Formats: sequence, C-alpha cells, structure tokens
Amino acid sequence: MTGPPRNFLVLVFGYSCSAYGNYLNLVALSLYTLAVTGGPLGVGIVMALRLGAGFGAGLVAGRLVNRFDRRRLMIGTDLVQATAMVVLAAGQGNVPLLVAAAVVLGAGNTLFTVALRSSVPAMVGQEQRVKANGRLVTGRSLGTVLGFASAGIVVAAGGFDAAFYVNAASFVVSAAALAALRLPTRTEDHPATTQAHPVKGRLLAIAGPVIVLMVAVRGADAFGSASHNMAIPLYANQLDPADPAFVMSQFWASWAIGTLLAHQVVRRVALGERAFALGTCLMAVSFVLAFAVPAGPALIGVALLAGLADGFTEIVYTSRLQEAPDEQRGRLFGMSATAETAGFAVGMVTSSAVLEVAPALTVVTMFHGVAVLAAIGLLAVTFTRRRTAAPVVQES
Repeated sequence: MTGPPRNFLVLVFGYSCSAYGNYLNLVALSLYTLAVTGGPLGVGIVMALRLGAGFGAGLVAGRLVNRFDRRRLMIGTDLVQATAMVVLAAGQGNVPLLVAAAVVLGAGNTLFTVALRSSVPAMVGQEQRVKANGRLVTGRSLGTVLGFASAGIVVAAGGFDAAFYVNAASFVVSAAALAALRLPTRTEDHPATTQAHPVKGRLLAIAGPVIVLMVAVRGADAFGSASHNMAIPLYANQLDPADPAFVMSQFWASWAIGTLLAHQVVRRVALGERAFALGTCLMAVSFVLAFAVPAGPALIGVALLAGLADGFTEIVYTSRLQEAPDEQRGRLFGMSATAETAGFAVGMVTSSAVLEVAPALTVVTMFHGVAVLAAIGLLAVTFTRRRTAAPVVQES
C-alpha cells in the first residue's frame, strides 16, 4: 500500500467539514457571547467553562475510548454537539443554553479528538499513520481557512442562528462520514503487552520519560499559544487602528496556509522526538517574530512559517504517540488532551493579566520562551539517552 485506504478520504472529508463548522463557530460564538453577556468578562467565563469541560473530558477520555466502540463514541459526540447548536440557535439570548452549549462543545471536541487519534493506526496500519495524520491535518487546515474566511459573511447574511445551524450541519456530515466508514477503529495487541503489568505501571512503562516529556512540551506549547491568541487583537489594532480585522485575517489565513504545507515537509525529513522538539522551537520563534514585524509581506511570511511548524509538530507528535499499543493510545491521548487544555487555559488567564502591564511582544516572548525551554530539555534528554545507549567499542 502506498498510502492510507481510499475510503479513509471519507473520514478526512467529514473531519474537514467539522473543522469548517468549528472555526466558523469560533468566531460566531465569541461575538454572540459578547452580545448576550454584555462584556469581555462574560466571554472569559464562557471560554473558561468550555476549556474546563475539555480538561475534564481529557481525564476520562482514555478510559472511554478503551471501554466503548470508538466509532460510536465519535458519532455520538458529533450528534450531541449538533443537537447543542440547534438548541442554541432556537433559543437565542438564553444564557443557560449558551453555557450548556459551551460545555458540550468543550467536552465533545476533546473526546472526539482522543478517539480519532487512537483509531488512526487501526484504520490505516502503523506504516501509513504518518500519511494519514498529514491528510487529517491538511483537511482540518482547509476547514480552518474556509471557516475563518466565511464567518463574517455567514453572520452578516443570516445572523448568529445561521452560523449555529451551519455548525450543526457540519457535525452531522462528520457523523455520516463515520457511519459510512468501513474501517476498524481498534487493533488487538499481543497479550504480553496488555496483561504483563498493572494498568498504571503498564502506562508508565510504555510511555517512558521521553513520551512524558513530549506531552509536557505540548502542554508548554499550548501555554505559549494562548499568549499570541490573546495578544494578536491588540497588536492588530496597533498596526492598523482603522482596520485591525484585516491584519488578523492576514495572520490567521497565512498560518492556516502554512499548516496546509506541513504534510509536504513531513515526507522529506526524519521524524522523531528531535524533529518534534526542533519544530516546536521554530514555531515558538516564528510566533514571536510575528509581533516584531510590520503588517504586510513580512507578517504573512512569518505567520506562514509558524503555521508550517505548527502543522509539522502536530503530525510528528501524533504519529509518535500512536506507536504505543492500542490499549494505551487512548490513555496517552487523554493525558495529552488534559495537558494541552490545562496549558492553554492557564496561559490565557496569565497572559491576559500580563498584557495589562507589558507590551504584546514582551508577553509573547516570555510565554513562548517556556515552550522553547521545554523543547530544549527534551532535546537534551534525547541526546543523553542516545549517547548512553550507544555501544562502547573496545580496542583489542
């Protein structure tokens, strides 16, 4: 086989549609929350509830994807999220419905992601998982570009309810694609890998210090990413007070196009922990540079490079965790989702506070510096382990 099964493209299509709806809704729901709650505090509370639900789902997602059928879990989360958006659209202005929808979206997205990432090796085979992950990242990037680009048009033409109905429809398409998919979502590992140790010891033995460090780096990266998400509106307003939305569109569209190119880069480099660490460093530096250059070609180029590094590290990271036996993948990705959600939540709270007293460039440098230090630590560990494992040549 030269690539993933052809019917895997059905899943990629559904995933792309879901991503489109999610990123369209990211804009629409933020504006809707601001209108309903009357201020940024309400937006912050709803976002905190959404992130908190995602964090809680990450704690139990590993157990759920091991215990229940993964395809049914993914279909179920899609349909529950679709229902939440339909109810929200029908009950405009209802704050309790808004809060409930935010919780459902946060938990549903985490559970779906853990189940999907755990299932990919079973769907396509271990030897094709990198290509499959690349196609999923590419599909999501296309959805991101189209979602961001059309959000303003959809809301202007049909209001918030139209955006919510489009998002609900995207979840239904994703669920239909999964229902039509005829690929396994679970593999049976050799009994020795699943019965030799207690559950906690087994997970620790399989994960090892390097994987734990990779998860920590991913959490630190999410911590840093929160800072540029909070700072980009301020910096865009500074660069072009007359039209800050145009600057933000330049930034995010260029970033998304960069993630589209990541699949091409993955094919040409050696993958592993070092590639992940170096990609994280490049991504962090690129995001910092984005706040040091003027709007226009320089910003577009730096944002594109940041997106390229972002997509590259995600493919490498996901593919590396998928090397674990099937029984452990869910727990690893659940742990990863928890770390990423916690990092992003803490980063949003702390960076928003620091932005009150420090310029955007300083804040983004500080927060992404944490990710760079974590990645350097991972590099140091991998070099040390390789040197220790190298055979000693004795003179005769």
